[in-house]
Amino acid sequence: MTRITIIDNINAIEAICAEAVGAIAADISDRRGFQWDDLDWEIRNEIKSAWNKIVETAARRHLLSPEDLAMLQALYSRSPKMVEEHLAKVREVGAGNFMGSYYVGFGHASIGDCGATTIFIEGVTMLAAKAIQDWPLYSGQEASTRYMDFSNVPFENPLGTAEGEAIQERWRAFYLNARERVREHILQKYPRNEGEDEKTYERAVTARCFDVLRAFLPAGAHTNLSWTTNLRQANDKLRWLSRHPDPSIAKLGQWILDASRSAYPNSFGADSLKTSREGGRAEAVEEYTRRVMKDDYFVDPSKWPFSADDRVWVAARVDDSATFCSALTDRPRGAEIPPWLSEIGILHTHSLLDFGSYRDLQRHRSGTIRMPLLTTNFGFHPWYLEEMPADLRHEAEALIAEQREAIGFLYCAPVVAQNYVAMGFRVPCQVTQALPGFVYRMELRSSKTVHPTLRQMIHREAAWFRVRFPHIALYIDADPDSWTVRRGKQTIEAR
Repeated sequence: MTRITIIDNINAIEAICAEAVGAIAADISDRRGFQWDDLDWEIRNEIKSAWNKIVETAARRHLLSPEDLAMLQALYSRSPKMVEEHLAKVREVGAGNFMGSYYVGFGHASIGDCGATTIFIEGVTMLAAKAIQDWPLYSGQEASTRYMDFSNVPFENPLGTAEGEAIQERWRAFYLNARERVREHILQKYPRNEGEDEKTYERAVTARCFDVLRAFLPAGAHTNLSWTTNLRQANDKLRWLSRHPDPSIAKLGQWILDASRSAYPNSFGADSLKTSREGGRAEAVEEYTRRVMKDDYFVDPSKWPFSADDRVWVAARVDDSATFCSALTDRPRGAEIPPWLSEIGILHTHSLLDFGSYRDLQRHRSGTIRMPLLTTNFGFHPWYLEEMPADLRHEAEALIAEQREAIGFLYCAPVVAQNYVAMGFRVPCQVTQALPGFVYRMELRSSKTVHPTLRQMIHREAAWFRVRFPHIALYIDADPDSWTVRRGKQTIEAR
């Protein structure tokens, strides 16, 4: 079941207050031998006093809602007073009247940049998560298929048919049944070296198993993600998400919008997605948004101009005279190219990449990484099969052939069929970045902790880059062997 939760500072302090008061009540009850329902007025007053003290402490620390914070900062644009005086004004007037009048009513959208919140979105498909994250200013996290067991998560079957469920459950069965055989193969292929910590090694082996088997999860598998955003960016993003060509994702966008309106009614008014800039007609803007999302959102696999192999095509529009500057040629390892050197030019990469690794690549916010349409047209990435013992590989190849045929017989729109396609299938991947972001991505994603299929793409980009720009410093881990026990150290656990 999909669940949307919005948490900000006020939510957090209220939860802390409730927990603290509950602890006080329990302590008093235990000491005096009462049950909570039997507490007399004296004890209740003691609890009320403790509650007021906590709330007063929160107020002294200026814990404000996102709308309060937006109003507080907006007052700077019209008054030279100090922040303490503005804070008093916010509490006197209330953010509601201010945000309703100035932000929504008169289009002062930059005010919304000053109030931030976090939205937790649970029980949505991998496809929906990517649609939410397809935004240049997205910040957040998602459940990782490389470190977590997804064998028991629900799969979204939008057609509601037995045929659709059967396809997804065949993927699940292989994901489950192949695990021990893949694990044994990895233990033999990458034995533990002397001096390596046993627990770290075991975690690295488990992570490698997930690296291989995540390819057999359908994109309709459920996941959880968070989205930290300011109020204006949420408004702008939801304008597009609620018009997504996939009806289920469009509905999710509307749900998030409804939750945002409930939490921040003055920033997400009833007409917040219908307003248009420069006096344009709202109806025309609405029609344009829907048409663009329907016709131009996905990279069209039928128009992919390159061959269906794992080569990488890179093009550059760069000022070559500027590529000899010392900030590029003398840069030491670990230093980033300064962002103002984006003016040097733009690089474009076209490649085929499995959807699982596309999900990792899409996390980069510098530049544009187009959303592909997930189909079976470009085949299954061979790396996943190469990491299996021979007998299991034959079973996987037979399953993939069977599933491709079954998906073809679903007779549904391609945007819906994505839910039944496994994430090991390749998709057309288009990346456009300025030079600093391009170099940063190559260096970061060449690490051995990165998924091997993405590393392969990065290595091909780097090989081209070194020929095209031999004078620019580039620090790449070019070792083709992608195994590293360091994967076992990438964990979150209690000390």
